[in-house]
Amino acid sequence: MLPIIDVAKKLELSKEDIYMYGDTKAKILKQVTPKSNSHLVLVTAVNPTPYGEGKTTVSIGLNDALRRLGKSSLAVLREPSLGPVFGLKGGATGGGKASIIPSEDINLHFTGDFHAITAANNLLCAAVDNHIYQGNVLRIDPKTVRVRRCLDVNDRSLRENFDITAASEVMAIFCLATDREDLRRRLSHILIGYNEDGEAIYAKDLKVDGAMYLLLEHAFYPNLVQSLEENPVLVHGGPFANIAHGCNSIVATKLGLGLADYVVTEAGFGSDLGAEKFLNIKCRKAELKPNAIVLIATVQALKHSGIENLQAHIDHLKQYSVPFCVTINCFSKDKEEEIQELVDFCQKQGVKAIVSSAYLEGSAGSLELAQEVVHLCEESNTSFQFLYPLEASITDKIEILAKRVYHAGDILYQEDAKKKLQEIEHLGISHYPICIAKTPYSISDDAKKLGYPKDYTLTVRDLSFQTGSEMIIVLLNKIITMPGLPKQPNYESFE
Repeated sequence: MLPIIDVAKKLELSKEDIYMYGDTKAKILKQVTPKSNSHLVLVTAVNPTPYGEGKTTVSIGLNDALRRLGKSSLAVLREPSLGPVFGLKGGATGGGKASIIPSEDINLHFTGDFHAITAANNLLCAAVDNHIYQGNVLRIDPKTVRVRRCLDVNDRSLRENFDITAASEVMAIFCLATDREDLRRRLSHILIGYNEDGEAIYAKDLKVDGAMYLLLEHAFYPNLVQSLEENPVLVHGGPFANIAHGCNSIVATKLGLGLADYVVTEAGFGSDLGAEKFLNIKCRKAELKPNAIVLIATVQALKHSGIENLQAHIDHLKQYSVPFCVTINCFSKDKEEEIQELVDFCQKQGVKAIVSSAYLEGSAGSLELAQEVVHLCEESNTSFQFLYPLEASITDKIEILAKRVYHAGDILYQEDAKKKLQEIEHLGISHYPICIAKTPYSISDDAKKLGYPKDYTLTVRDLSFQTGSEMIIVLLNKIITMPGLPKQPNYESFE
């Protein structure tokens, strides 16, 4: 590994611009305004399968390849959660020759950001309990308290009162805040519950938002690490995409756009979750316009889900008017005729498909993809558009996503969801964007519906809302906010 100070120099940062954690990682203290001519590239994928599609691997390989072409490029990624690290998926530092290091540090405690977010969230919960115990001057009705403790581990026994940290509102705030002032404002506006007269009570009413901000103040600086090819990479924030908005922090993305001409970022799970939220939530709140999108497909994934699943994601992405290509993330067992079948299929859809072998070859296996990304960015006069207007009603916004992304025929609202609709209307927050919480394994709300399901009934089980992150959370079918561990947890592989 290069000393992290030498990695920083590649971004024209001095020792005074960073806060070092030993010799291998650092936080960037310098604030930089995005360049007017920088390009934002989103990496997304088809629906995930047990084999893994490699969004992080492709993102790292693409960034390395762009720098190999002589471009000023920077990858900006999410931080791993200990839930998947020890649970089903494992780490989130790429793979093979397209990895970021020090991988063990990044996958585990890293620079303590997740711990700070967990502490801030749980301090708020403790403050609410203590206020009620100490006389309850605000007359908080305990039955209405809606803040929940969090923990960054999959633990099904805690589901009744806990969320996983990556699904917490504090995590969403951390990643959607545009600057420190906005971070403090959002923390103060977290809805705790209601008083005995039905009036809303917020974190600021308990005077706990200042302490929460101090817990997050240092964590809010983006983290700097490097790839195996010694290229700089930012890693910051880590909301899940199936139950949160699935994108790294806005401050890291904007910092990247100020430090480099090309920023490569990824969004969790398939395009129906991470990319949809990146485009309709993050880009809207950050006032960003993506210049190109890379859609990952693999031979194994489409054997599992059917080639029509790739069609579903192509149909989805065409609606944003952003240039995109498909990259076939190649594995050693893939047959040439299988790869060619995917290339031909994409060509018939009017989309270029490029084979990438970042895992096996690093930047050398991503050069053609990097050249296509440069072409898409330079030739693009993007007329990027959101899928729905904020002023639409909640049910209209849900219907737009249900029909245009998930291809449902009907929508069934269960009683809990109907009650929440009334509460949201009463609070006057119907203009918030929609964050869908659903299975990642299908474009529908049923993990067993593979491929390109259509004209089914989509079930809205419940609604939640976050007045700090300013989102409406729509919980579909059986989705939960505290995952459990699988029968063979990934922690068994640690020695």
